[in-house]
Amino acid sequence: AERFQVSRAPIREALKQLAHEGMVESKPNCGMRVAPASSESMQELVIPLRQTVESFALKSIFAELSEADFQEWETLLEEMRTACETRDYAQLTELDIKFHQSIVMKSPEQGLMSIWVTLVSRLRRHFLAGFQKPNDPMKVYYEHVAIVAMFRTGKLEPSMQALISNID
Repeated sequence: AERFQVSRAPIREALKQLAHEGMVESKPNCGMRVAPASSESMQELVIPLRQTVESFALKSIFAELSEADFQEWETLLEEMRTACETRDYAQLTELDIKFHQSIVMKSPEQGLMSIWVTLVSRLRRHFLAGFQKPNDPMKVYYEHVAIVAMFRTGKLEPSMQALISNID
């Protein structure tokens, strides 16, 4: 707080929020530290929950998808392609998250977004680690192109399957 010349209250609130999201952890009489990456068992729990939330969101908006929605996704896909070509893994991670977030944000279901944010924040470092493996990052781009193409068919069940299979 002193370093940035701000009061301690907003810093304390921000740290509480980060602790709630699992990004930092509190140690009594020691302060806060960055939380370790999600364990495999936590990933096994959170990933199916995220698949459920996103497929529920998609189902709630699918009949109402508009050309504006597809334009938004096409723009994200172009940014994603650029991040893949330049191997900007941090940007690719953010764009992947933003793509999925856009689906959940469109849902009229109250509270769905806060559930999704909590789940994704638990896995954020898992995403980045996954992109840094020596595989072809363009695979991530092509998977999302296929998802949008499936959405355009107007077929809900195959679209949900395409979305769910991308979440791992």
